[in-house]
Amino acid sequence: MLHHEATTFRGAHGLRLSADRWERPGSRHGTVLLLHGGGQTRHSWNRTARSLAEDGWQAWTLDTRGHGDSEWSPDGRYTLDDFTADLYAVISQLDTKPVVVGASLGGRTALTAEGERPGTLAGLVLVDITHRTEHSGQSRVKRFMTGAPHGFASLAEAADAIAAYRPGRPRPRTLDGLKRNLRRREDGRWYWHWDPRFLGATADAGYYSPERLDRAARGIAAPTLLVRGLHSDIVTAESAAEFLGLVPTARQVVVPTGHMITGDDNDVFTAHLREFLAHDVA
Repeated sequence: MLHHEATTFRGAHGLRLSADRWERPGSRHGTVLLLHGGGQTRHSWNRTARSLAEDGWQAWTLDTRGHGDSEWSPDGRYTLDDFTADLYAVISQLDTKPVVVGASLGGRTALTAEGERPGTLAGLVLVDITHRTEHSGQSRVKRFMTGAPHGFASLAEAADAIAAYRPGRPRPRTLDGLKRNLRRREDGRWYWHWDPRFLGATADAGYYSPERLDRAARGIAAPTLLVRGLHSDIVTAESAAEFLGLVPTARQVVVPTGHMITGDDNDVFTAHLREFLAHDVA
């Protein structure tokens, strides 16, 4: 039987960060920390975390600052330095060096943390993110995230917006899962559950800096897996090849999805992750 509990960490400057822990009592290969992408929550990793726990790993899922149930930064600080400082703080509270799996924002954070302090991680898995991203893809994501400043009249309206952003993906049978990503306010409308100031902070000079991320990539010492979506508009085959040239410890797998790999085909992604953990890390 799997054990699952909600808990909290303290991020940089004491910011409260919400997390879930999954494990099978009496069996542990190591620790995996899963970091979601911008605008998502820790619940995007639930299926993967359960699968890893069944394999004997202790799996942690984390809401990053300003997202999900974690605290919003009181002064609106959401730079890459802030997310990286939170990650260092969380790792210091774990009982072992983790393998970090990061999607998009989470991957950029983990890449920076390991590259600027080599040996911080036991392993690194980047989910459709490298040191360099495509501007057109970034712009499309930002347009979606800013597309409903006044919220949605219903969960069905929010589902329509998601379907337009991700055409071709089957609509969920129930809308209950959206309640993890949206909150109903006093005006009766549903709003994405993340601090709107986060999007303004992504314009900071270091957030997408290819120079900084290039230097960080060269410093990575941990075994690394890049999982790239074949149809991604964020990571191209060229930038992936460039990344692999910068990181001798890295290898790549390509899956037939877009940028949102875990949402498009969670089973295929988790299979590649389990194989990496079994053969490259364990």
